[in-house]
This record gives sequence, C-alpha cells and structure tokens, in this order.
Amino acid sequence: MSKLERRVVEVAEKALAARKVVSAIDVLTGLGWVRAREVDTWRQGRLDALESATAVEQARLVDAVSLLASWAGRAGLEPGDAAYVAASRDRRELRFTLRGDDAVERAFRVHWLSPALTPARRARLAERQQAAPDLLAHAVDEPWACASCGETTAGFQVLEDDDRLCLDCADLGHLVFLPAGDAALSRRAKKESGLSAVVVRLNRRRKRFERRGILVEEAALARAEEQCLADEDVRERRRERDEVRRAAADLSYQAEFAARVAALFPGCPPDRARAIAAHAGERSSGRVGRSAAARLFDEQAVTLAVVASVRHLDTDYDALLMRGVPRREARDRIRTRIDQVLTTWRRPR
Repeated sequence: MSKLERRVVEVAEKALAARKVVSAIDVLTGLGWVRAREVDTWRQGRLDALESATAVEQARLVDAVSLLASWAGRAGLEPGDAAYVAASRDRRELRFTLRGDDAVERAFRVHWLSPALTPARRARLAERQQAAPDLLAHAVDEPWACASCGETTAGFQVLEDDDRLCLDCADLGHLVFLPAGDAALSRRAKKESGLSAVVVRLNRRRKRFERRGILVEEAALARAEEQCLADEDVRERRRERDEVRRAAADLSYQAEFAARVAALFPGCPPDRARAIAAHAGERSSGRVGRSAAARLFDEQAVTLAVVASVRHLDTDYDALLMRGVPRREARDRIRTRIDQVLTTWRRPR
C-alpha cells in the first residue's frame, strides 16, 4: 500500500465513522490539499473549478479519488451521485477540475454510503445531497461600493463572480433580516418564504464564515411568528415535562454516584457522600461527575470527585490560593492532609 493510499484510507475511515458517508471533498480536505474556506468559496460559485484552489495538480486529485473508490468497493460501501451547484442565482453546476472531463467529474461527485444506514437516513442524505445550496449574503461593517449601481453602503452584500452587489441589485432588497437565535422561528420563516438567503459574517480571528441569520420575505416572517406563538403553550408544557424528567434522572444518577462513593470509601459519612455526588454530578457544570467516565462510575473518576471535595472542605487550600500561593505549590502543601483523609475514609466506619 502506497503512502497516499494509506492517507486516503485513514481520512475516509474517519469521515465514514463520523457521518456514515464519505465524499471526495472529505478526502481532499482531510489530506490538507484544499482548505475548508476555499471549498466554501467554490460552493459560492466564485472559482472556475475546485482544482484552482488545491495544493496539487489534477493528476494527484484523480489518484486520490480513484483510491477512495477502490477502498470503498472493498469496504462494501454503496455509491450515490450528489449534485454540486453554486450558491448563486444562476445555480450553475460546479466543476472539480479545470479541464472538466465528464468521466472525471462524475467520479468526484460520487458519495460513498455505509450499508448500515437505515432507509430513512439514506433518503434524508439523498435529499440533502440533491438540494441546491442556500443563497448567501455577507454582513459587512465597513463601507463598500456596489458593482452594479455604484452606491457606497455598509451592510449586506451578495457576491456574484468577482462582483459585490447590494441587496437591491441582487434582487433581494425586499427581504427582511431575521437574526439567528430562535431555531424554530428561523426554520419556519425559511420554509414559508419563497425566496431566502443565509447571512454569514467572516470571523477574521478564526478565519471562517459564521452564520448570523437569514433574509426572508416579510409576510413569511409574520406567518412564522404566528405559528410559533400558537405552539408556545405546547412547547412550554413539553419543557416542563422534560425538566421533571431530567430532575428525576439527576436524582437517580446522584444516588448511584453516592453509593459508589460509599463503596470505595466506606468511612466517608453518608451525608458527605451525598453532597459529593450532588456537587460533582450537577448538570452542565463541566465537573468530573458529568464526564463520560463518571457516568460509568469509573473508580478513578469517582475518586477525583472525592479528592476535590476533600481539597476544598478539609484543607486550607482555598485560603492558600487567596494569599497568592501558586496553585501547584498549594496542592503540594495539602497533599499529605488529603492522603490522611482518604486513608481514614477507606476504612469501614
């Protein structure tokens, strides 16, 4: 097996494990031959072909896709064709290579699906792959000039080839902006709107585009708001039921956690064991008690929760930190005291 084949297989296996489907795009980005940001630019229709943004020539790209197909065949994956069209008004078909050979382009468009996919999941994937991408509008703060009308403005712009157009010139001026934040409202407004566009903003620090909301028809937004208001009582009752269910699950989990503390540290007072479990297992706390290992009542994870409790309640660790003692030095000073408490608790009461 060549070095390239090993790399292709490694990338493909990771993509398949994550999403149950793997494509040429997954492989090219996984190999580092093209950046995700360049793929976004290509999907927007601003590149003649994806090849122009890659770090290797066409022959290497074709080799990688051929190796992907060979591996997929051996792994028993099932091929499926995917549509690649630009997120522009003309919805033109995107090209992978500069030459645009039909056979090569078809090879790049194949998506390989796991045979373990359910029919329903397979249908959803097929629908998503065949759907045209969302129209995009970019939120820009600094002033810029529209390539069509020449007006200088700051706000939303639509990229068409190498031109920047204002919403009016892009035929989107009648749409209203709905900021991100209410998923149900956004989903319904987009469904109700005959024309819509996703608004993104470039995060220069992270070097990526981030979603900021959508542009939809005003009447569609009004209908979506009415639907959400009608469902508010239903959602509120559902939230209440979910909260009760989560609370019951948390109490059950904390009781099991406390029992595990008592089993590992039989000398630990029962009230203290319950307090440790309640503190460490608090939902969304990020504490060790909410870790995957703790949910399996792993001995090390439970012990870490006990140690944390002893550190803060049975030593002068907090006082040392308040006096400016560095954290590592403070931990060194109290280590003996922690060992003494744990030794006592490991003996039956």
